[in-house]
Amino acid sequence: MTEQGSAGRSRLSGFTLILLATAIAGVASYAVTIIVPGQIGLARYSVFAVFWAALYLVIGALSGVQQEVARGTRPVAVGSAPQVNRARNFAGIAAVIVFVLVIASSPAWAERVFPSFGFTLVWPLAIGTASYVLVAVAAGSLYGLAGWLPAALMIAVDAVLRLVAVLVVLLVTHDLVPLAWAAVAPFPITLVVLWPIIRRSVAGRAQLDVGYRTLTWNVLRTVVAAASSGVMVSGFPLLLGITSPREPAALLGLFVLAITLTRAPLIVVAMSLQSYFTVTFRDAGEAFWREFVKLLGLILAAGVVLAALGWLIGPAVFAFLFPGRLVPEGVFIAALVISSALVGAMCVSAPAVLARSQHFVYSLGWVVGALATIGSLLLPLDFSSRTIVALFVGPIFGLGVHLGYLVAVRPSRSTV
Repeated sequence: MTEQGSAGRSRLSGFTLILLATAIAGVASYAVTIIVPGQIGLARYSVFAVFWAALYLVIGALSGVQQEVARGTRPVAVGSAPQVNRARNFAGIAAVIVFVLVIASSPAWAERVFPSFGFTLVWPLAIGTASYVLVAVAAGSLYGLAGWLPAALMIAVDAVLRLVAVLVVLLVTHDLVPLAWAAVAPFPITLVVLWPIIRRSVAGRAQLDVGYRTLTWNVLRTVVAAASSGVMVSGFPLLLGITSPREPAALLGLFVLAITLTRAPLIVVAMSLQSYFTVTFRDAGEAFWREFVKLLGLILAAGVVLAALGWLIGPAVFAFLFPGRLVPEGVFIAALVISSALVGAMCVSAPAVLARSQHFVYSLGWVVGALATIGSLLLPLDFSSRTIVALFVGPIFGLGVHLGYLVAVRPSRSTV
């Protein structure tokens, strides 16, 4: 009883810390999203938003590294001999590979994704994404060891530093290149600032349950899944811009802004908690279904409440925050919020599948969702209609894959 009670308090404490850090990060991100378009205008913001979407599309893919490291990290047995730090070695090699891939592939996409800026935005993208690999491995190790306080600090410090960096740049210039560097600089800075705490928490205390070959294979599958989730979330504005080249820049900026602001409360929280959910489901035992249904119900209920608020007061809030700009309709805002709740539900179902080491089903759900999203954006519908269809169809299809597996294959105790 004592051990179970202690574990329950630890989980509650961990959940509270991660949730509080995510709330701080959410407020900081909201501030960036509100301040930047207000300072530089919707047309220029649409370019910054595309860079932001490209950055977080890659980072979203690389978050699969964190999830797999969290799943596979176990405490070192007391008195065991020192082992090679596979996570650290993997992080260094993977960071170099990511940097090289971004730079080497840039001639094929830089001018199309960043017209008028091209290669000047490739360097911050490459540095930021490579740095994030190191962050992802460090955070994954902390999650796997239930190092909730340093993990929470990484989330909060990164976001606050980003807000401060953006504000400082805006005081000096509205040039989008310095703003891009301000967006990526917090990744390496956070790691340097918090390294003494991180090292004390993981050095000599963690080991991965797989070797390099299996780790690489598992990471590749989780990265594919995370990239697909990035298509549906952080990369969606990028896809929207690519598939809507004839839409006015101001209208595209409004849609990107509305999607970012209204979907963030649920999606940012749910995605930030995916590694926590993975560890929770991994260790849940017979309480798996209780935890799963509780979390799923909480997210869907929150989506309904926030959608109602968006319908009623959303347009007024937009008009207050951005006076003199275009204002989205209440029904559009409500639809965006409901779609975010569906993505949030996938952020629960996906870790539940991954916790059982079902990497294929985990990846399949996100890939199906991403393909459905892209296909919907290519439909011969008006701009508003195909945007809404894409936001809904993707998570519905992906959630169907995950839930179908979870319901069809009731786990034995050994597989949970």
